[in-house]
Amino acid sequence: MSVFFETSFELLGQPVTWAELFGNVTGLLCVWWLTRQVIWNWPVGLVNNVFFFALFADAHLFANAVLQIVFFVLGAYGWWQWARHRGDSAGRRALPVRRTTRLEWAAVAAVIAAVWPLTWWFLVRYSEPTEPIWDSLTLALSLIATWAQTRKLLESWLIYIVVDVISVPLFFSQGLILTAVLYLVFGGLCVVGLRGWRRSMAMASKGQSIEPLGALP
Repeated sequence: MSVFFETSFELLGQPVTWAELFGNVTGLLCVWWLTRQVIWNWPVGLVNNVFFFALFADAHLFANAVLQIVFFVLGAYGWWQWARHRGDSAGRRALPVRRTTRLEWAAVAAVIAAVWPLTWWFLVRYSEPTEPIWDSLTLALSLIATWAQTRKLLESWLIYIVVDVISVPLFFSQGLILTAVLYLVFGGLCVVGLRGWRRSMAMASKGQSIEPLGALP
């Protein structure tokens, strides 16, 4: 594991470790494929979780580190969920993009209202966090957004835009310059994903279909 924390190069006077470099590369590929509804975003995301777990734990962003474990579980679920609902010659339809229902929004609000303060308290009580308020909020929002993407809920992209707005200054303040830049790029990709998924949903409502790239045979 020590090789993860060796410096690969410096950016603006700040060292960039191998964990941060590979975490950024796999993260960028994962989100780009997600915007295109490519099923392989999920296994690449699992690799990304390993690198980011090491990165955030080393930076004492413990909520974001723990979040990678949850992401790993959700990523495995998302991979199974998308594969299970893939379109095929037998007439099974691919998992469609859809809007979040009122009941789901209520559940989202309830989860955030519970997870945010609980995580905040846990970090302050049992660790030495650097930014417990924002660290715990990104955990709560990211948890919900990733779950929503496993179900292809359109508004998952809006939640992730909020995560990116919070994460850019958070990571920059911890000297994770490359990761801060990555999350700035993620914000742009979220807009791309939102537009692409909205177009996919509109076409489906007209009886047309967009074949997701990278579907399993």
